[in-house]
Amino acid sequence: MKISHYFELEDHVTGGIEESVAHQRKMLDQLEHTYTTAPSLDADLIHCNLMGPRSVWYAKRARRQNVPVIANTHVTAEDFGDSFRFTNALAKPLRPYLERAYGLADALVCPSEYNRRLIETYADVPTTVISNGVDREKLEGFESLESEYRERYDLSPPVVFLVGHVIKRKGLETFVELARRMPELDFAWFGHLDLALKGRETTALIENAPDNCTFTGFVDDIRGAFAAGDIFCFPTHEENEGIALLEAMAAGKPVLVRDIETFSWLEDGEDCLKVSESGVDGFVEALERLTDPAERDHLGSNAARRSEAFSLESVANQYESLYEEVV
Repeated sequence: MKISHYFELEDHVTGGIEESVAHQRKMLDQLEHTYTTAPSLDADLIHCNLMGPRSVWYAKRARRQNVPVIANTHVTAEDFGDSFRFTNALAKPLRPYLERAYGLADALVCPSEYNRRLIETYADVPTTVISNGVDREKLEGFESLESEYRERYDLSPPVVFLVGHVIKRKGLETFVELARRMPELDFAWFGHLDLALKGRETTALIENAPDNCTFTGFVDDIRGAFAAGDIFCFPTHEENEGIALLEAMAAGKPVLVRDIETFSWLEDGEDCLKVSESGVDGFVEALERLTDPAERDHLGSNAARRSEAFSLESVANQYESLYEEVV
């Protein structure tokens, strides 16, 4: 099978979408399919990861030539807001654009059941839930970096941490306020800062964060984040899945999340702790609970076992079945 596996704006888009595409291409190598990363109609199917204007152009022509189109639904209007400067203004017109773009596909790949329920209000196209997966090989040996990264950022355990782009939607305000309310703990957010792309409110939150709240910026080896951190605190308000969450679970870290629909598959008190309140009090109580090493070990071990279902091997089999069905 020959696949055109296209990622529009590949040189510019980072974060979860970039990671998902890397996972898919690693799986394609394992499945031994022939694929090109360029958009091409000379293929058995076109798989688009970001439905920008060029992807839409190729999708329209693919339909005319009876070449099936698969599209990933990484982007929704709902999770586009509170991300970077101007994204709130763009979120409203983005929805009708995505409705037309996703409507051009023969099959849509949704990273979670929540995302699927959302996407089914966008387009009348068959949907399949396939996780972005977690690349365990990428995390191998992370434990050996613990001392180096804690020393580099002056962090003392237990460290409350988060991994990913620093954006308001992911719970930046809660994260900073938690650090302010709990000065006895170190908080660290590992990931791109891109202050030039932030709005005034986001920039102010970062610049006025307390001394025990560290924003590392880009880190050269992401394994260092999972080595230095002890409690993965993810107070995001909107998420399609959350690859960093899956990675934290695979690394055996206890996870603390906001109780949003995306995380309905997680069981509170078994493989995570959930906070349903809108304020920070619930997060403070949960973090106080997680200062107990035994509680961290219990939740972290359960999280690691739960993450096994999201291995790239399992995800690859699901993509293989979808490809065969569509072709």
